[in-house]
This record gives sequence, structure tokens and C-alpha cells, in this order.
Amino acid sequence: MPTVTVKDIAGNAVGELELSDKVFGATVSIPLLHRVVTAYMANQRLGNADTKTRAEVRGGGRKPWRQKGLGRARAGTTRAPQWRHGGVVFGPHPRDFSQTVPRRMRQAAIRQALSAKLRDQELMVVSGFNLEGPKTSGVLQMLGNLGTGLNVLLVSAKPEANAKLGMRNLKTAQMTTAQSLNAYTLLKYDHVVMDQEAVRMVEEVFGR
Repeated sequence: MPTVTVKDIAGNAVGELELSDKVFGATVSIPLLHRVVTAYMANQRLGNADTKTRAEVRGGGRKPWRQKGLGRARAGTTRAPQWRHGGVVFGPHPRDFSQTVPRRMRQAAIRQALSAKLRDQELMVVSGFNLEGPKTSGVLQMLGNLGTGLNVLLVSAKPEANAKLGMRNLKTAQMTTAQSLNAYTLLKYDHVVMDQEAVRMVEEVFGR
């Protein structure tokens, strides 16, 4: 079983924690991680470009002139594509970019991402995010004590208001809960900091 040193927010070692080999010792598969991350990014896309066809453009219900006798080309509506203010031919319409990935593959990707972070010494466990107030200075001091840098993901078992509010001014840092973990977020940041309760929660969910 892999072990990791548990620290407090001051950077002092307060103990050791044994990690589940099923969750933090998985073999990393690059193709699997690529598929899961690609699907996650595709699911964030919004197909919002839309044009109106001749049936959707307002107006044009009256025939502009009679069918014969004027020498003009026959026309039944002023909303035909060749007219100004007419409909658009072959224009873009809302598109669904979503991709489906089996649940077991998503869970395996999370285990592999956590294992890769632990193997590369980019995973850290703390006893808890016990900040005194919702201040950015407190978060910066904590990250400085832990030596993680500012490109970091904090994972807690339950919402931590002080830490989350204190990170609002840090564009390269994010805080989430163990229930909201995904492979893309884990791989996006240089370091991952989890509290002990979040580690146990992740092991209970993904170690089955």
C-alpha cells in the first residue's frame, strides 16, 4: 500500500496515511485518459450558432407581384434566400457536441489520474483546510507553506467556505469537493491537495 505524509496548513507533518492500492496504485492508460478528457471537454461545448431558414424568417407571406405579365421573374415570397432579408441556405444550427462515456471508464480515469499524481509526487494530503477567514492572503500563506505553487486543485470532503471564498482572486487555483471530481480537473492542475476525509471518501467510492 502506498503511504503519504499528512501535513497541516502550516506545512508541518502530523502523521502518515495509507492509501488504497486500487485507487492510488492503478496502471495509467493514456488512451483511456485521452478519451475521457476529450469527452468531458466536448460536453462543455454549446452549439449556439443558429440561422433562420426561409420558413423561420418573419414576413414574406404575401406574393410580391402577380405571376405573369410584368416581365419579371416569378416570385412567391420576399423571404426567399436570394432576397435581402431572406432566409439563409445551409446555415449553422445548434449542434449537440456531447459524447457519452461508460461510468466504469470515467471511474477508471479518475483512479488513474490520482495514481499518476501520486507517482509524480504532485499529490498532497492535509489534515484539513482550517482557515480563519475568507481571505486570499490566508490561502496564499497556506499554499506557500505546502510548497505547491498557485496552479493547484484543492479537494475537500465537504464545502469549505473560507478556502473557496479566499481563492476567488486566484485564477490558476480551484477548489472542489470529492463528489465532483473528474479526470479533466485532476490532470489540469500541477498539484492536487486533498484533506483526509476526501481521501477516504474517494477510496470508498472508487475503490470498489
